[in-house]
Amino acid sequence: MYFKKNKLSVACLGLSLAAALSACSVTAPRSATADPQDPWEGMNRHTQAFNDNLDDYVMKPLAQGYNWIMPDFAHHAVTNFFSNLDDIGVTANDALQGKLDQSWQDGARLLVNTTAGLGGFIDWGSEMDLPKHNEDFDQTLGQWGVGTGPYLVLPLFGPSSARGFLGLLTDLALNPISYTGIYFGSNNYVSYAVSGGLGVLKAVDTRSNYLGLEKVASEAALDRYDFFKNAYFERRNYLVNDGNVPEEDVLKFEEEKGQGMGPISPY
Repeated sequence: MYFKKNKLSVACLGLSLAAALSACSVTAPRSATADPQDPWEGMNRHTQAFNDNLDDYVMKPLAQGYNWIMPDFAHHAVTNFFSNLDDIGVTANDALQGKLDQSWQDGARLLVNTTAGLGGFIDWGSEMDLPKHNEDFDQTLGQWGVGTGPYLVLPLFGPSSARGFLGLLTDLALNPISYTGIYFGSNNYVSYAVSGGLGVLKAVDTRSNYLGLEKVASEAALDRYDFFKNAYFERRNYLVNDGNVPEEDVLKFEEEKGQGMGPISPY
């Protein structure tokens, strides 16, 4: 049994993050057969190695310390807060994709969690049958018929594409954290500190939610680079088509016993 799209997308995000910030810093040699969808493979492999090392020495230790320090309720509250901010972009992309019913639903979720949920720290929306959805501008462009373009590994952000990079820039523009300078006026130092601090907190919080996934990823294939590249494209295809893809195009993973997640189909 597979997770619904929203839960599946969270798992995908975790594996994408693991691709960018995995503890393993060994990169397999470049394949002899050139991939027309990956003309920048040499550069991409170097970027992935940089991301891997950054995770090994910075992000993973920070995430482990964060999990150790933060009580569960506080950890969930921080995750909910950033998820609520993301719902601004989700609601906008719902509308751009013509999913008007879902847009109203996600708008209602955003309103409920921002007000009754004290700025999003409490997820009352899910309790009111307003589930979390995953929509971004990359998916919107895909639904408009724009191709993914070449594979691109971004520093810090990990697996992406030419279309995904444009989508990322648009989604950042829809995030209130990008406009902290407006909130603090001419005090640039405060605005940089707040926006930078929130960005780091979100990255660490997200990474801490997926500390076990790099093991799944590392054991899935001999060449992690090719595995994550193929997984990225399959994931985006799944999301753009709202899960309406042939079953053979869905990669399947079995979580270890005791993890409490059961069978997952992240792509």
